[in-house]
Amino acid sequence: MAVLRSCLHMLWMLVTVMPWAIIMLVASIRVRGKPLWWMAVRWLGWAIGGARVLLGIRTHVIGWENLPTGDTAPAILLVKHQSTFETFLMPTLMPHPLAYVFKKELLYVPFFGWAMGRLDMVHIDRSQRNESFAKVVEQGKRLLAQGIWVIMFPEGTRIPRGQTGTYKLGGTRLAVATGAPVIPVAVTSAKCWPRKAFIKTPGVVEVSIGKPIPSEGREPKELMEEVQAWIEGEMRRLDPEAYAPQR
Repeated sequence: MAVLRSCLHMLWMLVTVMPWAIIMLVASIRVRGKPLWWMAVRWLGWAIGGARVLLGIRTHVIGWENLPTGDTAPAILLVKHQSTFETFLMPTLMPHPLAYVFKKELLYVPFFGWAMGRLDMVHIDRSQRNESFAKVVEQGKRLLAQGIWVIMFPEGTRIPRGQTGTYKLGGTRLAVATGAPVIPVAVTSAKCWPRKAFIKTPGVVEVSIGKPIPSEGREPKELMEEVQAWIEGEMRRLDPEAYAPQR
């Protein structure tokens, strides 16, 4: 049954992403910025809704009160990364448009990447790290001033359930450079949608939004240590089975 459900969900995403990406590409000739973003979120909502109906994956979110209020209130979201699920989920939850920081190779993914390239995102060339970070700061300041929140996965890649990756400093460096507060987010997506897995299982994905952490006057390393401590501590509270001591 899990195999059948997973096949149906993959089919659902494929048959919906292609026409919707084409619609977005055509619309982007005249529509840009936030209106185009909310068009993209509509498809992401279909993907998450399909996961709920076809895969039996539900979400439970706590910490809504920790999100900044105001149309132009800045925020940098630093999110635990376990699977593709949270990349689809986070835009459907947030009240502000999000700008992902991602490697430029994703722009070449047919349909999905083409449409993503028309949005206000920050795509970087990892082979040119110094130039890439300068670009992140320049674009990050512009986007944050418009009320667009920047979202990053500090571990850089999807991490298996129960494990901790290396938390890179890009997110906190950007926060210190822009003065924007950091919002740490813990997500237990791998309980239902494991890293690089085709077969998904029913269950509840917990999302915990932490309190804003001020960045002004902080050092990126020390700030990231605080972010990591909160996220990893929260992961162990939300998913204790995954972090149980091995016998």
